[in-house]
Amino acid sequence: MGEISITKLLVVAALIILVFGTKKLRTLGGDLGSAIKGFKKAMNEDDDSAKKTTAEEEAPAQKLSHKE
Repeated sequence: MGEISITKLLVVAALIILVFGTKKLRTLGGDLGSAIKGFKKAMNEDDDSAKKTTAEEEAPAQKLSHKE
């Protein structure tokens, strides 16, 4: 009773296609892909800026320690 079979998945997929239509699902898929791509890009940019900030903070400290 609680098992998910391939036929149940196909019936659910068919109902979703009937309710939303293929064009709407294609649009939703594209939007979801763009959102994930943008999120990954933002995460990479955040990591890069954090590395630059850390390097900039360490560089003046090293310069000051050499002048003493």
